[in-house]
Amino acid sequence: MRLGESALKIDDVNLSIIKHLKDGRKSFREIAVALGLAENTVRSRVQRLHEEGALEIVGLVDPEALAGHRLVMVGVKLATMSLVEKGREFSLLRGVVAVSVVTGRYDLILTVLLSDEFDLLRFYTEEVIKISEVLSVETFVVYKGFNQKVPYIL
Repeated sequence: MRLGESALKIDDVNLSIIKHLKDGRKSFREIAVALGLAENTVRSRVQRLHEEGALEIVGLVDPEALAGHRLVMVGVKLATMSLVEKGREFSLLRGVVAVSVVTGRYDLILTVLLSDEFDLLRFYTEEVIKISEVLSVETFVVYKGFNQKVPYIL
């Protein structure tokens, strides 16, 4: 199985459980009561979703609430059509929160978390330089985000 892929199909019950997990502090018991399921059913389904890579439970932070931190989006144009392979390579770089293979002007869009100690110059000169076949990059600084919470990865 490839990184980020899951063979598990998310049925309506799993989707209902996931919706309840949006409140990261809700217990399995509370979810079970709300959905009319046994607590062990909820627990085992969440465990299976996690094991299959379909669900990850993490703490997220608003980058704007972190002093000295900034979120940027980076459009990447590649000299290869190995978009998925290159996307995986970019996903392993320091600061990269997410990578999307996209249509349009760019081949990849990166979401990158930066800080005063790990700024845009360091991201390009220490991280992006590791990736071959990059034709160009364009940076989009996020001045104000809405519903944009990210894991703290720095």
